[in-house]
Amino acid sequence: MIRLAILAPIAWRTPPRQYGPWEQVASTIAEGMVSRGLDVTLFATADSKTSGTLSSVIKKPYAEDPTADAKVNECLHISALMERAREFDLIHNHFDFLPLTYSGLIRTPMLTTIHGFSSEKILPVYQRFNKLTRYVSISDSDRHASLNYEATVYNGIDTSQFTFRQKVGDYLLFLGRIHPHKGLLEAIRLAHRVDKPLIIAGLVQDADYFAHEIEPLIDGEQVTYVGNVGPLHRNELLGGALALIHLINFDEPFGLSVAESMCCGTPVIANRRGSMPELIEDGISGYLVSDLEEAVDAVSRLGDIDREACYRRAVKLFSKEKMTDDYLEVYNRILGR
Repeated sequence: MIRLAILAPIAWRTPPRQYGPWEQVASTIAEGMVSRGLDVTLFATADSKTSGTLSSVIKKPYAEDPTADAKVNECLHISALMERAREFDLIHNHFDFLPLTYSGLIRTPMLTTIHGFSSEKILPVYQRFNKLTRYVSISDSDRHASLNYEATVYNGIDTSQFTFRQKVGDYLLFLGRIHPHKGLLEAIRLAHRVDKPLIIAGLVQDADYFAHEIEPLIDGEQVTYVGNVGPLHRNELLGGALALIHLINFDEPFGLSVAESMCCGTPVIANRRGSMPELIEDGISGYLVSDLEEAVDAVSRLGDIDREACYRRAVKLFSKEKMTDDYLEVYNRILGR
C-alpha cells in the first residue's frame, strides 16, 4: 500500500466552500486515492474534510482570517509535513514552488503539480529543483521548455456534482474570479451585443476593476451579479445557461469552470488562448474565438451544439476517475511499481 501525503494550499478550506481551485483539485485527488486503497494523509487547514487522515497545524484558511500572516502560516504548514516526510512513500505537492526548497533535505520523492506560473520570477525555483523532484503539468500548453515533466494530467472533477440538462434558460453565464485576466468586461460587452442576460458569479479578486469597470454596468436586469457561489448554486447556474462565456485575456493553464460547464452539457465560448484548444473541441463542446465579432457569431450558433455530446466528452476527459487513474500511473512509475 502506498503511503501518500498530499500537501494542499491553505488560503481556503480543502475542499473549498466556494472559491479555491487548487484546494479543490487536491481534495479530489485525495478522495480518489483513498477509494483506490492508498493510505492518504491530507495536509490542510483544520476545518478541511477528507475520508483519509487529516493533518493540520493551521486552524482556518488565511483568506478567511484577517489576523493571519499568510507567509507565517505557509511556513508552519509546509514544515509540518516535511518534518514527517520519512513516514510517507510519496509527497504530492499542490503548494506551488515553496515546498521544492525542502526536496534536497528529504529522501521521500516529491511530485509537484504545477497549477500555473504566476510569474516568470518563480521559474528559477522550478529550474533549480528540476532534477531533485518531479513535475506534472495540468495542460500541454502550460509546459515550460526549461523543465522536465513526468506527465500531463488534466484536472478532474466530481461529475456527480453536476447535472446534465437538455432544456436550459435564455441567459449567458460568467463564472470565475473577477479579474481583468478572466474577461468579464468582454463578457458584458458580448451580452449587450447579442441582447442576452448575463449572470455573473465569482470571487471579486480585483476590487478596483470591479468597482470602476464592472459595477457600473450591473443593472440587475441584463447584467446581474449573484456573488461567490457554492457547489449547489454553481451547478444550477451552469446547467441552466445557454453558454459559459470565457473570453480570457491570459494563457490560462486549465480552467475548472470550463470543465464543470461542459459536464452539465453547457457549451463554452472561449478565447483561443492557453489550454482552451485542449479543453474545448470547437463545434462540439463550444466555440473557440479570437475577438468579439467571432464571439457574437458563436452565440448565434449555440443551437448547433449537441449538449449530450458536449457532456459525454467532458466526462470522458475531465472526471475525477480519469484524473485518479492518470496520477496513480505516475505514482507507480515514480516508485518503480
